Parts: sequence; C-alpha cells; structure tokens
Amino acid sequence: MIKTLIFDFGDVFLNLDKPATLEELKKLGLGDFSNEMVATNKAYEVGKLSTEEFLKFYQKHFPKQKDSALVQAWNAILLDFPQHRLEFLQQLKKEGKYQLILLSNTNDLHIKWVKKNIKNFTEFKNCFDAFYLSHEINFRKPDPAIYKFVARRHDLNPEETLFVDDTEDNTEAAKKLGFRTWNIDPAKQDVVDLFSHKADLF
Repeated sequence: MIKTLIFDFGDVFLNLDKPATLEELKKLGLGDFSNEMVATNKAYEVGKLSTEEFLKFYQKHFPKQKDSALVQAWNAILLDFPQHRLEFLQQLKKEGKYQLILLSNTNDLHIKWVKKNIKNFTEFKNCFDAFYLSHEINFRKPDPAIYKFVARRHDLNPEETLFVDDTEDNTEAAKKLGFRTWNIDPAKQDVVDLFSHKADLF
C-alpha cells in the first residue's frame, strides 16, 4: 500500500519548454553547451555556486550581454502552472491519505521566477509535508544520495512510496533503491490521472 507520494515539479506540475533555454542562448551567440557549462549548470543546481557567481561565469562567454538578458534566456524553460493540477494536489492534501513530498532539481533563478510569476505558488507549496529543492539540499537527481536523504528524513519504506518524475534517469535511479515509480510523459499524460495510471498500486 502506498503511504507517501513524492513528486517532481517541472513537467509534472509546472509546464516546461526544455529546449527553450539553449535556443535563447543561441540567439545571444552560444553554439552549444560546453562540458564546462554543463558542469557549471549542475554545480549551480546543487547550490555550489551563488547566482552572482553563476551569472559571472556566463558573462565571460557573453561579454556583450547584460545579466538581464542571460536571466531571461535561462528562465525561458519555465512556462505555466495549470490550475487543475493545483486543485488535484489540494484534494490530496484535504483527504490526508498520503504523505506528500516535493523533490525537484532546480536553482535559485528558476525558483525566484516561479515565486514571482506563478500566483498560486504559496498555496502549492503549502500542500506538501516537505518541499525539497536541489540547490537548497545540495543533492540532485538522479544521484542515489538524494533519494536516501529523503528516505532517512521521513523514515520511508521505498515499497510504500511512489515517486513521480518526467525524467527516466531519475525514476530508474529511484527504482533501483526499491521505490515505486511513474515516469510520466508530459506530452501524453497528466499527473491528475495518477490513480488511473497507477491503479495497481492503490
């Protein structure tokens, strides 16, 4: 029996346009993400770099661009948060059958955009018993350490925990640790249909 639901944020609740950031950076003059950029992006996502340090790094590659242009390009991935998903989550919270946890790979610039542009963010966050962002806890998916961190914090039995994420690497890593998983396809599936898609677990 499932007792805990762990949700990703992007492309589970918040719609994303994943190619958009690279496309916008290309407009500013980037050819492609270098290995150094990929490593820097990951370091920023686990809080090893401040936003100031992160922007300073990219400013070296785009000396003619203002920070505001870089921030806008970086945040281009973020779209909207459909109301029906919030209502689904609020109903879960109201029913009180499951412990609800958010586990998201994100960074300071993205979450600042969300707080500013998603009007129901506070209501969304308040639905969860725990709210973990990678840049705040210094772990990121699919590193097994992030799942072990959450399991220890909440004394979870993986077999009684369902983890929902749109990235297969993330769900596969969780599955190897014994968690139940749903690798949601945001192009075809919606988190509000959780109980029909995973009826065998409930």
